[in-house]
Amino acid sequence: MVKQKMRMAKPLQPRAEEKAASQQEAEEASRREQHLRALGGASGAERALEELVFGDSLAAEEDELLRRLAGPAPPHSTDGGSFLRDSSDSEVENEAKDDFLPPKKPAWVDDEDEAEEMIDMTHRYKRDMMKGDAEKILSKEKLKRRLQEEFQRAMGGVPAWADRENKKKTKRTASDRDSDEDDDLLCRTGNFISSSESLPKGTIQVKVCLPANQERLSGGKLSTVQFHPSAQVILTAGLDRCVSLFQVDGIKNPKIQSIYLESFPIHKACFSADGEQVIATGTHHKMFYVYDMMGGSIIPVHQVRGMEERFVRDFEVSPDGSLMLLTGTSGYLHLLSMKTKELISTMKANGRCTASAFTPDSSKIYTYSKEGEVFIWDVKSRKCLHRFEDEGSLGGKCIAVSRNNQYVACGSSSGVVNLYTTDVCLREKNAKPVKAIMNLVTAATSVTFNPTTEILAVASKGTDEAVKLVHIPSYTVFSNFPMFRRKIIYLTQSMDFSPRSGFFSIANNKGRALLYRLKHYSDF
Repeated sequence: MVKQKMRMAKPLQPRAEEKAASQQEAEEASRREQHLRALGGASGAERALEELVFGDSLAAEEDELLRRLAGPAPPHSTDGGSFLRDSSDSEVENEAKDDFLPPKKPAWVDDEDEAEEMIDMTHRYKRDMMKGDAEKILSKEKLKRRLQEEFQRAMGGVPAWADRENKKKTKRTASDRDSDEDDDLLCRTGNFISSSESLPKGTIQVKVCLPANQERLSGGKLSTVQFHPSAQVILTAGLDRCVSLFQVDGIKNPKIQSIYLESFPIHKACFSADGEQVIATGTHHKMFYVYDMMGGSIIPVHQVRGMEERFVRDFEVSPDGSLMLLTGTSGYLHLLSMKTKELISTMKANGRCTASAFTPDSSKIYTYSKEGEVFIWDVKSRKCLHRFEDEGSLGGKCIAVSRNNQYVACGSSSGVVNLYTTDVCLREKNAKPVKAIMNLVTAATSVTFNPTTEILAVASKGTDEAVKLVHIPSYTVFSNFPMFRRKIIYLTQSMDFSPRSGFFSIANNKGRALLYRLKHYSDF
């Protein structure tokens, strides 16, 4: 009996296991069905998050079951309800993140931040920005606007990197960028074409740069500033006994080198025509120095044989680089060889010569006397070809000849600068100027033409801010230069234009070589 019971019990065991398994499968199917129903009603954001967490394989299996059990496919699917992995997924993800991330709140609120802060404008660093006594105290917001105005005035407008509208335009599609680049190219080409046209009158587009000698400001009065004839370099020299060279980029203007001349306050320094030498004369010395930039040597030139002068100060270098003209006392003019620094010849004018200038072809020399007479010399024969009286001159101070040999400018002690044509200067004894420039109220001490003969710069060291730029074709002064009400230029000692008129520099008595970018000219 026991054996029979055991035989009967054996076939009952698999049936119990089958029953338990079927019950487990039913529970699993019920659970899965409930989960599928929940998935069918879930939002797109939940599905996207679930896909990010569990991966694509689980989503694919669930979508396959949804396709079979939950009815028709959702409208955004294309093949059996599976999600498309395209750029729209990123939008769904972003929406999901935005839905689930709570908005951030500040940890605390400071009452002092809400109160409007007032700034004392009588401080020495802010005093120049006051427009009247009523502005001794300004709010922080008003001061911010005032600084923005000053910055925009200094930059000549809002720069591209600070223009919000400009920033918005940079956020474009690839196709828009391609089309806009073509338009920009056309715009730039148009600007380049316009820069080669004649300079318009009225106002001149000027940008103020850092001083050319920013990396080494002079400790005393800066007597000379001059651009290199071929390189992007500028020279400064002054009473601090230093000749310094700087690379001009309009941004940092890095220093190249400085040459110190012991016990030799510099009256004038000048590049040679080839730009390989620098000649420097002192304030009270018979000798002068020649700095050879190629060899790196400083050569002192002592008393020139045959030349009896107590001091050697004013000089000019011929454009062809062969001659050096030293202005002596009592009307004596000494021609030296640039190669040997030896005396070639001496010329004598009536009265005392105060200024001189070579013509662009180095064939003639114009000298201006203290009595207001202009002498024209032939370099080869060393004879005076012609002379004329500068109209209305009470005493000659400075003279310049334009690069195209069309004009001669004479500045007198009365502040009047007379502009003559060269053919009239060579023909008439009582020459009539084409224009008398009367914008200076003190003696005109500096005159210089730009290389294109479109601008004549006139200045006086007798008063602050006494610099004017004259538009040559129309003989009118640019109304927006000097640009600022605040003093920057002070007493002008020397001026020069870069070889292609892209920059203009002014040396002042504060030891700074002020630098201006003339935007009309596209090259240095």
